[in-house]
Amino acid sequence: MIDTLTTPLTWPGFGGVTVLALLALCVASLLAGAVDAIVGGGGLVQLSALLIVLPGGEAIFSVATNKLASVVGTASAAVTFARRVPIDRRHVAPMAVAAFVGAIGGALLAAALPSRVLTVVVLVALVGVGLYTWRRPELGAVHAPRFPRRTQGVVMGIGGAAIGFYDGLAGPGTGSFLVFLLVGLVGFAFLQASATAKVVNTATNLGALVFFLPAGVVLLGLGAVLAVANLAGAVVGARLAVERGSAFVRRVFLVVVAVLVVTLAVRLAAG
Repeated sequence: MIDTLTTPLTWPGFGGVTVLALLALCVASLLAGAVDAIVGGGGLVQLSALLIVLPGGEAIFSVATNKLASVVGTASAAVTFARRVPIDRRHVAPMAVAAFVGAIGGALLAAALPSRVLTVVVLVALVGVGLYTWRRPELGAVHAPRFPRRTQGVVMGIGGAAIGFYDGLAGPGTGSFLVFLLVGLVGFAFLQASATAKVVNTATNLGALVFFLPAGVVLLGLGAVLAVANLAGAVVGARLAVERGSAFVRRVFLVVVAVLVVTLAVRLAAG
């Protein structure tokens, strides 16, 4: 029995993972889907698990396969939110398109930017985001957009393109940055921001896949299995967010940002 669990699978598209590793990855994907649906940041859980197992023997397979699993979860969460939370479709569509294009650019230039520099920038940004949100308990409690509709569309489009570019570089916390952009700058409530972020995050994942799929670095079999687990977690997470409201999403947001900060700081210190 033990030999069966620890023997590498020879199935095409699974990167030689063992049954035990596959089960662990499914659990990680389930948790990642739930966290990501609520407030973003779940990709760090899933990607970290993949990098520990390292299917295919190189990190690029983990990064690319993570995108395939995540896109299913974010899309299902977006559908769940859209059925229960009002989404400004007039603005979210252009923002998603801008993020999609930005993600393609980020994926293309992923090798050009030293990862240590990117980690420092993200770490500083996350600390600032966390402190700003924590010191303002009223932030995101009420849905009150700050800009005229045309200006709001421009701000969301530029922000979506920038964060999409970052996501194409495989950076952690994309969903959390999207939520903070919409809450801290645009004036959305946390619940509406999380719903909008799911649509945009789906576009960024698709944008990255446009680059990764032709490159042949996506493990399709493993990605499909993890996508199912991610989808299940995403449905549960989205329903929790809708039922509990903006205050619940805000608390989860702060916890996720804190975990991201600690994880990146440890990675930086070890690197």
